[in-house]
Amino acid sequence: MSEQELKIHQPKPKWLRVKLPTGKKYVALKGLVDKYKLHTICTSGSCPNMGECWTEGTATFMILGNVCTRSCGFCGVQTGRPSNVDWEEPEKVARSIKLMNIKHAVITSVDRDDLKDGGSIIWTETIEAIRRMNPETTLETLIPDFQGIKTNIDRIINAAPEVVSHNLETVRRLTREVRIQAKYDRSLEVLKYLKDSGLRRTKSGIMLGLGETESEVLETMQDLSNSKVDVITIGQYLQPSKKHLTVKEFITPEQFLKYEEIGLKMGFKHVESGALVRSSYKAQKHLL
Repeated sequence: MSEQELKIHQPKPKWLRVKLPTGKKYVALKGLVDKYKLHTICTSGSCPNMGECWTEGTATFMILGNVCTRSCGFCGVQTGRPSNVDWEEPEKVARSIKLMNIKHAVITSVDRDDLKDGGSIIWTETIEAIRRMNPETTLETLIPDFQGIKTNIDRIINAAPEVVSHNLETVRRLTREVRIQAKYDRSLEVLKYLKDSGLRRTKSGIMLGLGETESEVLETMQDLSNSKVDVITIGQYLQPSKKHLTVKEFITPEQFLKYEEIGLKMGFKHVESGALVRSSYKAQKHLL
């Protein structure tokens, strides 16, 4: 076994260990989720920040089913032929947000390349349903690239959520391996198009530990800055299963801090950089 393989087969470093979520508000929300069988990415994805986010009134919901038409090497979501669109889903999500008394909701979805509209109609109907049922709730939409089709992207723009996010996920060199059916430049074009269309706040995220170099990370950050992205999240990649890409490196807290400091100097309004940072981490703060 090589020195690199030995390094990766060591136990996770201490900075990746998290305390189990606790607190009265978390327990109450968990009870609601269980009782009404509400579907959140927080629970299904076993997010390490679930307790912190729920206490602050933030939660993430996934729409358009749980089967994705793409097979990204990092993602734990099932790949295959998705089921038919549930046209009642917008109302279900809106009711879930109301029951949980969510102040800031993050909505994401699987890729639905099987649909002519890429799922963008359900996206807009979900936004409208949430606003109708929860007029005080602010929204972030973490959208797919919709294959770069502007008609579909325009539906999101016209709905005008407070924050629109699309994740670049990794550096240019690793994109083909990490995001098999995605394109690095197409994602940048989507992000720039969103901002040029007048949206107030755009956002993107990348994962580290997949074999990228520091210079590649800085280049990616600069590419996002050039695409007028306002907020960037930088976190540690963790392997969902043995079938997925292996972790090449555990990034130190010091290195994450360095990226945060550089990102702020580049002009990003917010930089969330840390081992446990995920796309929706501290999402409510990205409104400001």
